[in-house]
Amino acid sequence: MSEGRLVVCATPIGNLGDASERLAAALRGVDVVYAEDTRRTAKLLAHVGASPRSRSMFAGNEKERTERLLVDLRSGLAVALVSDAGTPTISDPGAEAIRRAREEGFAVTAVPGPSAVTTAVATAGLGGDRFSFEGFLPRKGKERASRLERIAGDDKATVIFSSPARVGRDLADLAAALDPGVEVVVARELTKVHEEVWAGALDEAARRWAGEQRGEFTLVLAPPSAAAAGSGEERLDEAVETARALIERGSSPSQAARAAAAETGAPRRAIYQLLLED
Repeated sequence: MSEGRLVVCATPIGNLGDASERLAAALRGVDVVYAEDTRRTAKLLAHVGASPRSRSMFAGNEKERTERLLVDLRSGLAVALVSDAGTPTISDPGAEAIRRAREEGFAVTAVPGPSAVTTAVATAGLGGDRFSFEGFLPRKGKERASRLERIAGDDKATVIFSSPARVGRDLADLAAALDPGVEVVVARELTKVHEEVWAGALDEAARRWAGEQRGEFTLVLAPPSAAAAGSGEERLDEAVETARALIERGSSPSQAARAAAAETGAPRRAIYQLLLED
């Protein structure tokens, strides 16, 4: 009996023409594929001429399917892990299965390929030397507020996934938490027929994409230094002093940065970052 192996396969994010020859060979060479949606993956398998057995693995059954995947590996099967689009485990299930397979000594390899994260960063043109990936924002409550505050304090470009039902609210909350003038690139339906890449200020984006939309969205926020570049050191210094005075009177750094930005016009993210360095 052959030794089981796990192949983590990146799949096209919208255009099946992006499937590589190596991906096709990998899918033709495995016994079973674990996929978020077996119906969607069936189209990819047909496109590359592969016919392994398919099993679902999504957020609701990930724990159970991880155990099933391990049984397959112990039986000597070659197993592929795919997501609906892009690279598995990037805001998608599969991380536990990969970790457990490695812990049990099975070979874990990867077929690299498309990712909405890197595609959006490349398309945005905001620089890709350093960036943060935040996945999907929490839906509500303290967790969402905390995440927005952390994004406001980041000194790198930020990549965020957003659903068609939530993109308008996400953009509006980002505009409120950061600086309304921060540049954002909104990438919708990347590589698909109706691909759209739009660039502008956060507040304008929030108005443009208000309400429920169609398609999947990837947002790329410019780093705060980009907004700060045109603001002038004198105005930024004034804003930081205003924020420090507010903190002394009991405001949190986030509240103080927001109020100082509204009063002086300096970028909120830059103010907040300087407050953190105090």
